[in-house]
Amino acid sequence: MYNLLIVDDDYEIRNGLCKYFPWDSIGFRVVGNVENGKEAYDFILNNEVDVVLCDIKMPVMSGLDLALKLNASNSHVQIIFFSAYKDFEFAQIALEAGVRRYLLKSTNYNELIRAFSNIKEELDNIEELSQKSQDQQDPSGGFTEKVIATVKQYVETHYRDVTLEVLSQQVHMNPDYLSKYFKKHAGQLFSDYLTTVRMEAAARLLADIQLKIYEVSDMVGYSNSFNFTRAFKNYYGVTPGDYRNGKTHLDSQKEVKE
Repeated sequence: MYNLLIVDDDYEIRNGLCKYFPWDSIGFRVVGNVENGKEAYDFILNNEVDVVLCDIKMPVMSGLDLALKLNASNSHVQIIFFSAYKDFEFAQIALEAGVRRYLLKSTNYNELIRAFSNIKEELDNIEELSQKSQDQQDPSGGFTEKVIATVKQYVETHYRDVTLEVLSQQVHMNPDYLSKYFKKHAGQLFSDYLTTVRMEAAARLLADIQLKIYEVSDMVGYSNSFNFTRAFKNYYGVTPGDYRNGKTHLDSQKEVKE
């Protein structure tokens, strides 16, 4: 059973969800209900909560502010928005804040059952993986080190088209969980590591003057050469063309000296 907190400033909705929805039958236990984000945050600090079903527009602290605050603190609590507003802007900000789902209050009974059944399945997978990581520790480095090593090795070989979804299949983890796992144990965002590998590969490829810059761009996973140039300049401080010219010049000087 997973602990569920319900947050909504509308008493009727909050009370109805708590009393008349069959949470127990789909693996959830309602451990509390509050009327705004501030009360929810305080509750989470003092109680075990796995999932929050939360309205967006509320007094004192909105659902979005609650999500942003929990996301900033790397909280494991999963937030599900339950709102009357079908608004793309809300949905976009919600995703950026780490919100797992955006459900409308017009959602019918079966859709709500299905959504929370999927959430329970994801939580079960995360718990199983966490248990495996504890069971598989060994003196030679442990489960965590093996996962990180596997991810890095795969990225170094398949940096052109690697995705978290593909990697998650390699290490048998949920993509979202793997992203957080990598950040925690590798000390950097997966996207930053992938960029590093791609930029270092690009620098090596640029040494081959027969390759066009747009070809190098495609070879390291950038279908848009403008995006590649921007990423390369952010990483090295110069454009791919300037980097190539400088490197070629230095190599020529080296050959003359030799």
